[in-house]
Amino acid sequence: MARTCAGLVILLTLTGGCDTQSPSSDVAPMSPIQPNGKFTVSDRSAPPVAERRPHAATYHGITLEDSYHWLKDPDYPQVSDPDVLAYLKAENAYFEQQMEPLAPLIESLFTELKNRQVLDDSSVPWRANNFMYQWRYSPDAQYRTWWRKPYLEDAVETGAQAWTLILDEPALAEGHEYFRLGGMSISEDGRLLAYSIDTNGSERFMLRIRDLTTGEDRSTRIENTSGSPQWSADARHLFYTVVNDQWQPYQVWRHDLDTSKPDQLVYEEEDEAFFVGLSRTQSDAYLIIASGDHVTSEIRILAADQPLAQPVLIAPRRSGHEIDIDHQPGWFWIRSNRNHKNFSLFRAPQTDPQEARWQSVLEGDDRHYLTGHVSFKNEVVVTARIDGLDQIQIRPTNADPYLITFPESAYSADLGTNLMFDAPMLRLNYTSMVTPNTVYDYDLTNRALIERKVQVIPSGYDKTLYHTQRLLAPARDGAMIPISIVSRRDNPAGKPGPLHLYGYGAYGMAVDPSFSTSRLTLLDRGFSYAIAHIRGGDEMGYHWYEAGKLNKRTNTFNDFVDVARYLIKERYTQAGSISISGGSAGGELMGAVVNAAPELWGGVVAHVPFVDVLNTMLDTSLPLTPIEWPEWGNPIEDAQAFALIRSYSPYDQLKTGAYPPMLVTAGLNDPRVTYWEAAKYVAKLRTLKTDANVLLLKTNMGAGHGGKSGRFDSLREVAQEYAFLLNSVDK
Repeated sequence: MARTCAGLVILLTLTGGCDTQSPSSDVAPMSPIQPNGKFTVSDRSAPPVAERRPHAATYHGITLEDSYHWLKDPDYPQVSDPDVLAYLKAENAYFEQQMEPLAPLIESLFTELKNRQVLDDSSVPWRANNFMYQWRYSPDAQYRTWWRKPYLEDAVETGAQAWTLILDEPALAEGHEYFRLGGMSISEDGRLLAYSIDTNGSERFMLRIRDLTTGEDRSTRIENTSGSPQWSADARHLFYTVVNDQWQPYQVWRHDLDTSKPDQLVYEEEDEAFFVGLSRTQSDAYLIIASGDHVTSEIRILAADQPLAQPVLIAPRRSGHEIDIDHQPGWFWIRSNRNHKNFSLFRAPQTDPQEARWQSVLEGDDRHYLTGHVSFKNEVVVTARIDGLDQIQIRPTNADPYLITFPESAYSADLGTNLMFDAPMLRLNYTSMVTPNTVYDYDLTNRALIERKVQVIPSGYDKTLYHTQRLLAPARDGAMIPISIVSRRDNPAGKPGPLHLYGYGAYGMAVDPSFSTSRLTLLDRGFSYAIAHIRGGDEMGYHWYEAGKLNKRTNTFNDFVDVARYLIKERYTQAGSISISGGSAGGELMGAVVNAAPELWGGVVAHVPFVDVLNTMLDTSLPLTPIEWPEWGNPIEDAQAFALIRSYSPYDQLKTGAYPPMLVTAGLNDPRVTYWEAAKYVAKLRTLKTDANVLLLKTNMGAGHGGKSGRFDSLREVAQEYAFLLNSVDK
């Protein structure tokens, strides 16, 4: 787990892949908004002023004063303190008031974004055991419905079979301000569906079991679960993970469907810094219990046909050793970084998979970064980056390995939904900055890509109107920072224009150069859009991640600023014409670069920002603090880590001066970045800023880390963000 929106990806054993339709673009250039300078504060009312209350704590001989500590509700995760709620509501009212003059623009942008979305969308069907599955959106629905029909070898006959509704998200979401479907898992015989839901954004999911022969739910209700539940081979037992009061997934339990026995504890993690996950091998033969933090992992396996057995440890944990595992009959395939930080691929006998028996098959090196693998009946598929570019390698059992060839020189490609162990096709997801999301099947026999679905943009999209580049910007220490940039071809050549710069840079999570329909709203108004592949992510390999964490964390912030200055130097844009955004750890990035170079930014959006880094890393009562220490450092025990974090923590480094227009968001039920980080940051900044630029705080009172959950509600939040930026940035 991490302070990242990427960590919010739903873990589905039954999943439809990444071929969703997101909003897209009209092809004609839009008239740019012509604001009167920066987005400044309306004269109608003063912003809320949070009370200052004395609070101090001393570490390593240094006393930290924090006048806004009281904004952390002492009963969190319950938030009921009337003063806290009153302040958040006052900020929300101020947000609505300041945004009110932009209401017509917001509505126009929302309509534009919605018109680019296929309202009656559906996934490419996929097979799992004896059924075909598909998700769908009805035209006015915020959430999906899930369907299936029997699989028949005869394609014509299969097409004639009627689809059956197995899960109705809109019905489950009815009456809830927030709804999120968590893990889904269908038993091998197709009779039972285990699924979990979150109705407040806390990411504490309720697990239910549905009998698909009747369509009725069993009486079972299991609270505080996480991740994806897994069935035993005979569907008599269901395995699931639970979270503790600190939101740490720490236990695996077994539920017996055929008896009234209480659920049995299978595994408990005693280290408060390790989170537990549950998955299944591609062969369906084994359950995998994985435990780890950001840099160390440990794996146990349990035969799916022996649910009452004890899990078997594959390799005891040792600091810095990361592994993952999959299974073929006779072999376990293991990805490990024991030989090289860019990982290597090993195999071990199924009868004795202990580390001493591992055999090296594919070694990573400084250019080849192995990011994952899946073991099928007749081949092993390895995902990798070579010189920073996504690659998919096929390793047949009885032939030489080879790479899949893709149609563009710069793209993002990954495995899609592949639930069959012996399928003749490999489902892939493909995209680039100018190519809409595309679902391919790769014919393993003929070694050919078969296009199954290209993202449709109802209002129209002409790829030839846009062009993308990959640039390299020199950082101040000599590192070359990749940049992915896209713009309209009819933007005036050599004339600096508005540009939006996005970054993340943490947890070794890459930001892929992928397509975005929402982004076209900015491109068609004359913006360029750039992604800074800064250190802290792993775009260029594991070393890229290591170069942006712990005592090298400031490289991440410096890289982002240096990318912006390079784009100014090369006349892509100019100071004051750059809007920036980032969320979670990317929100920390926003706070840090605003402190470092406020003059560069025309407008800033910081989503659920991790800006109170020092206080959070000092607070062991919070959900994620112990597991985060390998990423940021432990300021409780390490005085140097304390000093370094304090030197860049955005909240601690706020100073009197001028700041650009800023929109900061939070989620009241967010377990990853707590609501008070954003609230404290805005409260303190209001007392220090000397400019008239607007500073807004918007707290979703019924949601968590990912903001509003419905697809149209999410688009409206994008429309608000874009309206804010369009009225902030110098044109």
